[in-house]
Amino acid sequence: MELRPPLVEEDVRKLKIGDVVYVSGEVVAVRDRTQARILEFVRAGRKLPVRLEGGVLFHCGPLVRKVGEGWEVIAAGPTTSWRMSDTTPELLEKLEIRAIIGKGGMSAAVKEAMRKHGAVYLAMTGGCGALAAEHLRVKEMHWADLATEALWVFHAEKLGPLLVAVDAHGNDLYERKKSR
Repeated sequence: MELRPPLVEEDVRKLKIGDVVYVSGEVVAVRDRTQARILEFVRAGRKLPVRLEGGVLFHCGPLVRKVGEGWEVIAAGPTTSWRMSDTTPELLEKLEIRAIIGKGGMSAAVKEAMRKHGAVYLAMTGGCGALAAEHLRVKEMHWADLATEALWVFHAEKLGPLLVAVDAHGNDLYERKKSR
């Protein structure tokens, strides 16, 4: 199945753990400090440089290089999402983000926020950064002062395969595997 942001809650709630999906459209790459700054802006009522409602966050610190006036993505592998568990529930609540791409899973608080607000966690295999880069084009970059944690906006073309690891009903593929 191909997901095309902006995503609507009704469609996201149809996804089940184990579903394989691809994303085509806008994807916003963030890391710890990026998420923290997004929340600073939201809490202060400041306008974000990108629209996140219905969006897809990618927990990723991409490797890019400047080419002329633009950027080329060299590698864009997932980073461990668990580190961002403290800020993610509030992002899901206040910005209606519908999907997060990453690796390693999320905390119980994030899973509850995903269930409550209609979002999914899409697992990407670590080590696939060069492959993922082939499916991403840089649209824009913000907050360069954050260096490797700048906010990157990509246009994705069939980014994946991605596995629905946590669905919008609280089901968690990681937990299911642990219990077996």
